Amino acid sequence: MPSELTVRAVHQEGMRMVATAGCHSLTMDYPLTGEQGAGMKPLEVLLSSLAACGGSTVALLLQRMKQPVGGVEVIAHATRRDEHPTVLTAISLEFVISGAEVEPAAVERIIARADEQLCPVWAMLKTGTPIRTSYRIIAAAR
Repeated sequence: MPSELTVRAVHQEGMRMVATAGCHSLTMDYPLTGEQGAGMKPLEVLLSSLAACGGSTVALLLQRMKQPVGGVEVIAHATRRDEHPTVLTAISLEFVISGAEVEPAAVERIIARADEQLCPVWAMLKTGTPIRTSYRIIAAAR
């Protein structure tokens, strides 16, 4: 049976909205005059959702495969159209894996599995926006 998600977004002022899901809140803003916003822009939140979904999936699978991972970081870049609607036209995800003994083949399989099967944000976005991935493995911080 499908489950439901509910978010309530309340206008504050200008283009600022506060979205709440359960006991968690997130401020989003889109300042029009060049001043500092009070939160991330909605497209930044979307890109953050993809990075978090992909990163947490990769981290969990690395742990389950008993890879000696010290940490996972995702650097997400996107380009967007200048014309309205200013949608994202391309996304790149760089997975930075800490752990000198992590197997590159395992990382490649895990990223592919996150893309093809496990990350719902990725599944939704890739139908309309190309997503390119890369990774690098670095020695864990001491």
